[in-house]
Amino acid sequence: MTVHRGRWTLEDRLEQGLRELPFDVPAGTAAVTVELSFDGGVIDLGCGGPGGFRGWSGGARRTYTVAADWATPGYLPGELEPGTWNVWLGLHRIPPDGVPYEVTVTTSSSLPPRPEVPAAPPRPERPPRRDLPAPSGMRWLAGDLHSHTVHSDGTLTVHELACLAASRGLDYLAVTDHNTVSHHPELSAAGAHAGVLLLPGQEVTTDLGHANVFGDTGWVDFRRPSADWAAFARARGGIMSINHPLSGDCAWRRPLPPESRPEFAEIWHPSWWDRRWGAPLAWADVWRPTGIVPLGGSDFHDPGQFKNLGEPVTWALTEEDRVLDALAAGRVAIAAGPDAPVLLRVEDDLIALDADGTVLCRPDGRRVAVRGDKVRIPAEGPGMHRLESHENEVIALCG
Repeated sequence: MTVHRGRWTLEDRLEQGLRELPFDVPAGTAAVTVELSFDGGVIDLGCGGPGGFRGWSGGARRTYTVAADWATPGYLPGELEPGTWNVWLGLHRIPPDGVPYEVTVTTSSSLPPRPEVPAAPPRPERPPRRDLPAPSGMRWLAGDLHSHTVHSDGTLTVHELACLAASRGLDYLAVTDHNTVSHHPELSAAGAHAGVLLLPGQEVTTDLGHANVFGDTGWVDFRRPSADWAAFARARGGIMSINHPLSGDCAWRRPLPPESRPEFAEIWHPSWWDRRWGAPLAWADVWRPTGIVPLGGSDFHDPGQFKNLGEPVTWALTEEDRVLDALAAGRVAIAAGPDAPVLLRVEDDLIALDADGTVLCRPDGRRVAVRGDKVRIPAEGPGMHRLESHENEVIALCG
């Protein structure tokens, strides 16, 4: 057993926000259990082994187990390499008088009992799919690009989340747990069971901003500079998107040189609760004057929260189920929900559906009144277009 105890101070946090507490894992170890206790503040929890990342649960847990054949959600099971491991502590909130803490690490040569895993819910009944106009050989898929499970700070298992997505009429869902990829091995089976495409993702999470990385890229090291996240994603065929850039203490404040800035951003997030507030659109213009691909995500964690899965919905124009290709090409449209008014770009035209009486706003500021429930308007070039109500509330976006 290894025990670390002490008091983290505000000066400690300012000097280095992520701390590593070492412990030894002897040869033949079958499991490691870490327990964290502290009084006041917020301390995040994670783990690294000689081979690198072994898990992260942030502030969602105060204990975890990593064993050869199972691990606490958020952590990676597998053989425990002998050598020096580290408990990772993120000093997220440290008050001026400091935070006393204690970390206890227990190693075992025998496997602990595997926790009982909840049974998958029955396959849900899904609502009828909406028929949206699309070029020959392509179709619009309804999805949500931001969600969480028990592998970070969500309350649903991957199977439960997948079934909820299908019941909400979604065709795809990005599962983006914080700073971990432990949920990725469960996505294929859960998606097949529920009848929904689950995209591998992770929300790279720090005190100064969050970003989603979509695709089977492997773990993105949140300890590295943000430019490294973007380069890592690109090199492995993934996509990085800035999350909720103007959302309270989760707003984007990380340095990222203009040449490294991704063209994707979660413009529509539940924190944009008053869509007459034009700050997210103004931020996008300043962030990347050459143009941005707007994305939307519910940031769903818990059915008891005010956030509903698929609100907003991001429609992706795809060939077969190649959602990442659609995102990369900017073939997206965002609406308040699966049945809400929507603005689509189809070849050289914009099509406004169920949006009679709204106003089409072009990237250059020109405005056109929409009259009718299916209106086709020439697109006249690239850029982010939007529909607004007569009260200047954004009701739809398209790339």
